[in-house]
Amino acid sequence: MLYALIILVTVLFMEGFAYAMHRWVMHGPGWFLHASHHRPRHGPFEWNDLYAVIFALPSIALIYAGVQGSWGPVATSLGVGIAMYGLIYFIFHDALVHQRVPIRYVPRSAYMKRIVQGHRLHHATHGRKGSVSFGFLYAPKAVVLKRQLRANAARAEKQS
Repeated sequence: MLYALIILVTVLFMEGFAYAMHRWVMHGPGWFLHASHHRPRHGPFEWNDLYAVIFALPSIALIYAGVQGSWGPVATSLGVGIAMYGLIYFIFHDALVHQRVPIRYVPRSAYMKRIVQGHRLHHATHGRKGSVSFGFLYAPKAVVLKRQLRANAARAEKQS
């Protein structure tokens, strides 16, 4: 039971971690990789996919260290939680929102409509600045995001 709780808490923690990495790293100094995700993709991969490899490394290391015995089941649980978040991210973001796998999905629930719309509004800007909705499993209401987009555009206009 304890290890299942560690996995669940890790998955929840990862949404906050992913938000911070997306907002301040991917749209900051890591834009050189993430920019490919904000442009049309040519082929099955984009430079941004390297982030999946980078974020998988701690999960792999924790699972390995836990299973082989040196760090124990807590490390394994943390690694599994990170991996589960990665799988959830892949399903939500790559498969359902961006349809990078041949699945035709039309969101029907209010939650999924909000996630898809939030991510589409994130892509309403083409540069690294001015974007909104940096989470993957949580998105504010569309009306809030549209208001933020207008405010960001007005602020950028004032600065130029």
